This record gives sequence, structure tokens and C-alpha cells, in this order.
Amino acid sequence: MARIETPKRVRGTQDIFGDDQRRFARVLEAFEKVRRLYAFQRVDIPMFEDTQVFARSIGETTDVVSKEMYSFEDRGGDSITLRPEFTAGICRAYLTEGWQQYAPLKLVTSGAVFRYERPQKGRYRQFHQIDAEVIGAAEPAADIELLAFADQLLNELGIAEGVTLQLNTLGDAETRDAWRGALVAHFEQHRGELSEDSLVRLDKNPMRILDSKDPRDRPIADAAPDIDAHLSSDAGAFFEAVTKGLDAAGVKWTRNSRLVRGLDYYRHTAFEFVTDRLGAQGTVLAGGRYDGLIEALGGPHTPGVGWAAGVERLAMLLEEPKPERIDAVIVPMGNAAEQVALCVLTDLRRFGLAVDMAYKGNMKRRLAKANAMDAAFAVIVGDDELAKGVGSIKDLIDGTQCEVPIQDIQDHIHGGLARHGRGVMEGMTIFEPADLLAQ
Repeated sequence: MARIETPKRVRGTQDIFGDDQRRFARVLEAFEKVRRLYAFQRVDIPMFEDTQVFARSIGETTDVVSKEMYSFEDRGGDSITLRPEFTAGICRAYLTEGWQQYAPLKLVTSGAVFRYERPQKGRYRQFHQIDAEVIGAAEPAADIELLAFADQLLNELGIAEGVTLQLNTLGDAETRDAWRGALVAHFEQHRGELSEDSLVRLDKNPMRILDSKDPRDRPIADAAPDIDAHLSSDAGAFFEAVTKGLDAAGVKWTRNSRLVRGLDYYRHTAFEFVTDRLGAQGTVLAGGRYDGLIEALGGPHTPGVGWAAGVERLAMLLEEPKPERIDAVIVPMGNAAEQVALCVLTDLRRFGLAVDMAYKGNMKRRLAKANAMDAAFAVIVGDDELAKGVGSIKDLIDGTQCEVPIQDIQDHIHGGLARHGRGVMEGMTIFEPADLLAQ
């Protein structure tokens, strides 16, 4: 018989398990907590869109659109693209779902995104992002709110130390036009020294040359004129309001006048939270103001600002997570005990306790499982306990053991958890033990 070859995981994807999954979950839990503190609403959008949603928003000339998107023709002949980021899809939803009536909207989302790029540490072809947006607010207060949100998230995760907020202004339309002209004049003087990619950028998107990593481009880019010389009074006032607001909110920042966003719809604030703890790929969270994006999608002029962060990259900065703790492990010994144990197990879970059952091996192995799961209590039910209508409860923290009537087990464990400083999940529908045993 021919041997069946086991399928392989697709390159650039990952199976997240164990400590990696606990880190991953910790990022999402912290994001949800801070989201609620800042009164942002959760939104979920499709995993794929019409290709034009991303081609118009991200830009035909960007590497993401020209080289990295997963695009395909579906059975109906439409060009579909797996989302490479969230902002474009959220703005599309804002237009098509009539969300303008709720503006300004403070939204968050999270999930998988897809880019065909070279896999490396912390970078995958299917990876995960958290995303926060404020749509319909032109005021600097929206920028400050988002940056304070991001800063608090990093502090909530315990990774803020060694992460720096780099901030820049891209100005308004008047500023960008003047600066773009100065950049083109500068780069034209060095056309013969630029890389091939930057020659293309010079004709289509000259600001992106400032981002070039090619060593041929760096001296020329570093010598390019700053935006400050071309900043309009309105743009200067906007940036000053953002920086003063961050100071008032206690958010530390540093100016990076070379931080840019190449597409024309970006305005005013651009920012990145960067660290040297991830090697060369040092950005952990980035964003900016995109006041022209919804217009690029065919909508009315609508201000917007947002940021995104890679869940995997944030997770890499976390300390080794503690295994998930469990409140109790039920240890039944014998067939009759298993039936009663199932009733007790169900009752405790419905009370809001995290409980598992150790149903294999001898008593020593079953108690070892309870210890391995960092359980606070082991509830032993055997023939002797059944005869007396009790469970033998072993406190795995202080080593004491006592017999407790079956109907009182949940109260005993609840009190013991409080004594040991362990909380209980929010109460759920409670079923009385006696009712369960009678079923």
C-alpha cells in the first residue's frame, strides 16, 4: 500500500500553541481591556474585499499592492483580495453601511491579515493585527486619544520600557505640495546615484525615497530638505496641539522629521512606536492621520486617524507567560464515582469555576495532574466518599484535606479561593448539586 504523505504547513503560516498562544492571548486580552477604558467600539469586517478597495487606498505603486497582496479571481469573475491591513476595509464599511450618521466613530478590530513577503522573525504571510481608528474627527484630540490608547496598551502589557514613540507631521495639502516640490528638486540633482527602485519612486511617489533602506539612497535621503521649512501656519498649529496634548497626557515622544507616509491622502500626524529589542524590524505599532483616504474610495471628505500593531511582534516582547491556572480538579475513583463526579464538575463550572477531571491513572498520577495544572484544590470522590455523601477536598496550596458534603463543595472551594487570593469568574447560571444528582 502506498504511503500517504502528511501535508505540510504552508510556508509563512504558523500554528500557535502553548506559551506562544498564551502570549498571543495576553495581547488580545490587554487590547480588549484598554479598548473598553477608552470607549472604542468593536467592529468585525470581511477577511476579503474587492481588490479595488486596497488598490485605491494603499496605492497602486506601493510594494503591498504591486508585490504582496493575495489576489485572485472568484467564480463570478470578480477580483478579490485577502485583506493586507484593516483601515481600507473599515473605511469601505463606513461608506457602504451608512455609518456616517454615527461620526465621529471610535473603532477597533483584530484578526488575520495576509501579505506575500519573505517570512522572517516576527513576520509571516498570514499574521495578526490589532487596529484602532477614529473616523470623522478632524481635531488634534483624536490623534492624542489614539496615541494615549497605544501608550496605555504597551504599559498594560508591561513592554513600554525600551519602546519609543517617534512622531512627525506631514502637514496639510499646502505643506505637502511645497515639500514634495523641494524633494523632487533635491532628488533630481542626484538621479544618477539613486537605486532603481527610487528612480521609480521619484516619478510616482518621491516621499517614499526617504524610507529607502538601499545604501545607495541613504546619503541622498538623509540630506533631503525637512518638512519644517515648508510647514503652513495651520499645519504647525495642529502639530503643536498634538504634542502639547501628549505632554498633558503624560505620553513621552520624540521627534523624527524623517518619518513619512508616501501616499497623498496622509495628513498631519505620523507616528511609530519603535524598539531595538526585535532586531532590525523595530516597529511594533504605527499609524497616522489619513484625511484623504475616504475620498480616494469615492466618499465625501472625511477625516480619519488610526494605528495598527502586529500581535506576534507585541507577543515577542512579553515575558514568559504563566500557565493558565485552574481552580479545581475532580478525581473520581470507580465507575459509580464518575457519575457523581460529572454532576459536581458541571455544577462547579456553571458556578464560574475553572475545573477539569482527572479520570486516568492511579491516585498519585491523578493528583500529579492537578498539581501540574496549578489547581488550587483536588476533589476526590471514591466509594468511601459516596457512602457518606461527601467529597474529600485536598487544598493543594496549603496541603490540608477535609471532607465536605457534596452540596457544599462549590461554597467550600469558593471560600478557599478567596482565602488564597484567587478570584472567581463572573457567576453563570447555577444548578444546585442536589438537582444534578437527582437527574
